[in-house]
Amino acid sequence: MARRLPRRHRPVGHGALRIPVDDVVRALFGDPSSTRIDHVVWSVRVPRTVLGVATGAVLGLSGAVMQALTRNPLADPGILGVSAGATFAIVFAVGALGIGSLYGYIWFGFAGALAASAVVYLLAGLGRSGSTPVKLALAGVAVTAMLNSFTNGIVRTGPDALDRYRFWSAGSLAGQDAGVVRRVLPLLAAGAVLALACAPALNSLVLGDDVAAAAITRLAGGAVAVIGPVVFLGLIVPHSARILARAAGLGPDQRWLLPLSALLAPCLLLAADLAGHLIDSPTELQAGVLVAVIGGPFFIALVRRRRLAEA
Repeated sequence: MARRLPRRHRPVGHGALRIPVDDVVRALFGDPSSTRIDHVVWSVRVPRTVLGVATGAVLGLSGAVMQALTRNPLADPGILGVSAGATFAIVFAVGALGIGSLYGYIWFGFAGALAASAVVYLLAGLGRSGSTPVKLALAGVAVTAMLNSFTNGIVRTGPDALDRYRFWSAGSLAGQDAGVVRRVLPLLAAGAVLALACAPALNSLVLGDDVAAAAITRLAGGAVAVIGPVVFLGLIVPHSARILARAAGLGPDQRWLLPLSALLAPCLLLAADLAGHLIDSPTELQAGVLVAVIGGPFFIALVRRRRLAEA
């Protein structure tokens, strides 16, 4: 999983070029100059940090909206097949159709996320008992495994698809410049606005809300297109937000839980990104790998809860 990255891909104050804190502060708030430190801070590390904040926020939001919409505490874009659907569609666009630009294949990510989630909900609803949280999770795992096999088949037949897949298959903030961040932020912001607008409806137990479904698709599909699938981030963060909301006496109000999820998720993603440098320096362990290490036991603990197993 570890890989050596060129210097320009390292994230603010930490990377192959070690920059003291006072130099970072001067580069951020002082007079602009053409020094190497200023260039690294503004062209590499600030965009990477902004990308981590934006994609982390939308992944946290998508998990929170998905859990509220389905009343399923196991819901997460990575678990219910949404991320796998986006990944397959993007790899198909790159490998089979030759689409190489972010703005070209990001729409395939949206379509793949929507199609995969529809298949998962259809499979989970089969049978006399209908859909339950555990059936949704199992259907998501099955669809994810199937889509991953299709994705692996495509990447073995095309070098372009293989290069793109290897770049973000484990979930990484590396490799995107300021131009990419500027282009993708409006799309992610639009999805975030849709998600936050759904909070009152989610509070009133309005299931099957088309606006919420569109928000999930836009959020998860856009994030996967840029940084790759980061499994379990959308699972861990909403539960953490509920714990904080209860401690603060706010209750299960989605008008608080959604913004809290949008704040906590970037903290976890950026912490994992930084830890990846510290653990495997000077190479890099992708942030998605470390989030999965935390999320795996978290998921198992949720499944083992008696009241969930009996749902």
